[in-house]
Amino acid sequence: MKQYIKRVNEFYLNSKRMPSYSEMLRLFGLKSKNAVFKIISQLVDEGLLQKDRTGRILPVKLQKPVRLLGFIHAGFPSPAEEETLDLMSLDEYLISNPQATFLLKVDGDSMIEAGIHPGDLVLIQKGLTPKNEDIVVACIDGEWTLKYFEKHKGKITLRAANKKYPPIEPKQELVIAGVVIANVRKYK
Repeated sequence: MKQYIKRVNEFYLNSKRMPSYSEMLRLFGLKSKNAVFKIISQLVDEGLLQKDRTGRILPVKLQKPVRLLGFIHAGFPSPAEEETLDLMSLDEYLISNPQATFLLKVDGDSMIEAGIHPGDLVLIQKGLTPKNEDIVVACIDGEWTLKYFEKHKGKITLRAANKKYPPIEPKQELVIAGVVIANVRKYK
């Protein structure tokens, strides 16, 4: 099975999409789509791939792992030795529940003092109960926003991480879509 998932992974990383069954015939060196179907079923059973409601194949653990070389001191400089400690896949590190997790691209500066800048990607997990000071994606009175969650004496307030923006309290409706579990920023 490893050789099949490796070929699917390479195709996915190069093409930015999953291969079709016809393309998998060539990738796997097979002559029967039924054989491809059986391999895909095994990969789904092993949790390496999944299928959506329509039967389309979706990646689960196809990201290329990156070497974890060690630790770096963020205070005063210290000697560092390069030693591979392990291989780490960022999706496995950041995501504990793939089916309940999604990404949003940040637009605006209301969370800048929390270190969330325009253009960043925030990783959201649905189904978590927000606690005070969690950053949430919420629909408040029909408008979607990213803010700190605060609940005091049964009253919910959404607070920006930028002094330019006042706290918001729902007048009619508040729907929490999920809690931010990670922020991703690309520098180059």
